[in-house]
This record gives sequence, C-alpha cells and structure tokens, in this order.
Amino acid sequence: MYKIINSPCGPIKGINDNGILCFKGIRYATAKRWAYPELITKFDEEYNALEYGHCCYQNKAFNDESGRFYFKEFNEGVKYSFSEDCLFLNIFCKDNLNEDSNLPVIVYIHGGSFINGSSNELEFDYPTWPKEDVIAVTINYRIGLLGFGCFKEAEDEAGHTGNYGLADQIAAITWVKNNIKAFGGDPNNITIMGQSAGAMSVQALVYSPKTEGLISKAVMVSGGGNNILMKLAPSSKKFDKFAKLYEATGCKTFEELRNFDVEELHKIYYKLQKEEKLGLITTPYVDGEILVENQYEAIKRGHLKNIPYMIGTTSEDMMSGILYDMASDWCLLQEKHNLQPSYLWMFDRYLPGDDSGSWHAADLWYWFGTFNKCWRPFEEKDHMLKDAMIKYLTNFARNGNPNDDTLPKWEPHTKKNKKAIFFGEGDVRMDKV
Repeated sequence: MYKIINSPCGPIKGINDNGILCFKGIRYATAKRWAYPELITKFDEEYNALEYGHCCYQNKAFNDESGRFYFKEFNEGVKYSFSEDCLFLNIFCKDNLNEDSNLPVIVYIHGGSFINGSSNELEFDYPTWPKEDVIAVTINYRIGLLGFGCFKEAEDEAGHTGNYGLADQIAAITWVKNNIKAFGGDPNNITIMGQSAGAMSVQALVYSPKTEGLISKAVMVSGGGNNILMKLAPSSKKFDKFAKLYEATGCKTFEELRNFDVEELHKIYYKLQKEEKLGLITTPYVDGEILVENQYEAIKRGHLKNIPYMIGTTSEDMMSGILYDMASDWCLLQEKHNLQPSYLWMFDRYLPGDDSGSWHAADLWYWFGTFNKCWRPFEEKDHMLKDAMIKYLTNFARNGNPNDDTLPKWEPHTKKNKKAIFFGEGDVRMDKV
C-alpha cells in the first residue's frame, strides 16, 4: 500500500510495509564533482521514494568482492547501483504519525574507511527503531576520491576544498531538519549515529561550525574517541598527491579532470594509489570552513558541542584495546570540561554461526534489529540482547539518557566510575574492562 507525505519539498510517495512507512532514495541534494552540495528545497512533481538510490562509486563497483568476509555478511544478494549522483536518504517511520507526533530521529552515517559502504547494506535494511517510536534515517554520501579529493583549483573556486563527504552529511541532516516534521519527527531532536568511518564522521560533525542547531545527541560505534581526529592536517597538504591525477589521466585543466569519465578515473586512481603508495588520503582534513581546526584546538576553544554521547566498541574490534581506551578518554574529556554525560559500552558477544568472534561491525545487527536479513542462526539470548540494545539506543535518542525501569542501569563513564556496560553472552551488565 502506497502512502504520500506532503513535505515542505512537495509530496513524497512511499510504501507501507507491515505498519512501517518506508521512503527510499529521497534526493536531499545535488552536487557536481569536487563541489559542495546544493540542498534540495522543492521537487518539481510527486517524488517516488520506492527504491534505494545510487551509492557512490567505490571498490565493489569495479571488483569482485564475493570472497570477502564482509561481502557474505552485509552484501550478498544486494543489488547496488553506482553513480556520482548519489546524494539520497531513506526514512523509516510508523504509519500512524502526523506533524504533531514529534518523535525523536536518528540519522545514521555508514562506515567503510571513507572509501566503501552505502545505506542499503543488509544490516541497515529496515531498522526496527520505529517500533520504539523513533524515526530512522540512513544516508548515502560521497566517499573516496569523489568525497575527499583536494585540489588547489577547487579551493580557488569555492574558497576551500575537501570534505565533500562531510558536507553531504551536513546537507542530509539539514534536509531532515527541514522536512522531518511531515513524517512525524521532531526537527529539534536529531541524534546522529555512525560506525567506523561513520563514527569518525560523527566526531567531526560535533565540532564543525556548520552543524550548529542541527544535532542534539551523538552515538559513535567503533571509531570515535580521543585521538581519532586530534591532529588533522590542512587539506592543502594533499594537493600534490591528488595533482598526480593530471599526468595519469592526461588532463590539462581542472575542468577536464572534473569531466573525465568517472569509471576510468577511479581505475586510474586505484592504480596510481598502489604504484605511488599514496596511502589512505581520502579522509577528513581541516579545510577552513567545514572543519576549521583539529580536535586539540576545538577542545581548547570550547567548540565541542555540549550534548550527550554514547560511544563504544567490540571486544575483538580493529585495535580493540586502543579503540576502547580512546572511547573511555572521550567520556572523561566531556567530564573534565563539565559537559553532558557520556555512556560507554563494550560489545563482547561471539556471534553464532562461525568462530569469527565479536568482530568490527558485529554489533550492527543488534543496533538495527535486522536479524531477519542475516544468515546467522541467532539464538534466544541474541534476541534478548538485541532488544536491550535497541531500547537503550532509542531511549537515548528520546531524552539523552539510555535508561528506563525495564533495563539494567547504565551509568555514565566518569573518572570515579570507569565502568562500561557490557553487551555480552545474553546478559547486560556494568563492569570494568
């Protein structure tokens, strides 16, 4: 059954799926290559939001990844379309909402090392948060070369360059703030959440001057914390590396490079990256506009947003001990500067079905409640754990505190109480690592 929402941008057509309204592939902005996004404020006609939108060009657009762990886990059977035209978001909400419902909203930013990922991977497909009266929004944004390329010519044109992916994220959150009331959401109660590079994005956004008035809470999954973004260099430091694309492509001018065939551009870039050993250069940098300082300076100047945080990792994550320590330090940093409480977690459930353990991103199945999309033989204790984690998350999105009287008490992580909540083998407990 179709449903039409009359948003400030115009009518948007979605579908009712067992009481959950799904609006997929809503265009929130447009952007030309290596230029900042222009927000969509009006659709010319009724917008059909029935299918997921394109995701940004990335490795899996050109290479067979079927043998990789994450392919089986999150991508097998999913049909992806790739394009530079990739600025789309998806909204999941209850069917019986109206403009007076004022429900909290979670905007989720996918990870993937800033070079991979999209909002329609299996683990994100139909979040169950609407069952807890929280609206779910997932987004695509530019990644890799298209999202974080830095060029002197682009700086001359716009006054700054780089961080196009972060600018897309800000545009998506802005579109949500401008339009979510039509879907039953509260535009003044938006929580941003991300995992891995998505968590690093969240951390960047909470001290960007461009997000003032947009964010009320933040959740960082396996990627945020002290030291993650502490020493960002200016985008100009990358000019010489990206300039190598001119000779490699044969382009003489920036406009030629900007209009060079996108698939060929990526193949040349991947080859160049390997031959020149460029490293992972498509990441956030200080550009002077979206990020005007590194985190050391932001802390010193009091530019971190005074909002509640949830932050944590998995027991067998990438650099698990380091990530946990950084997350702990983040919470203590908030306390040191008399900011709002931060809640620390550790996910240590060994997922059933193989011996991979509690790996990086293992907890996403639980946070999103999308067990029905997964091949793993989840047990009763997994369902109990999932329900508790979703309850904590949606409580936090509602009022900045994950607790209610149905759950074990989750205490803020402080200097005197260096405990985290453990999501483990069917139980939830406060403990020290």
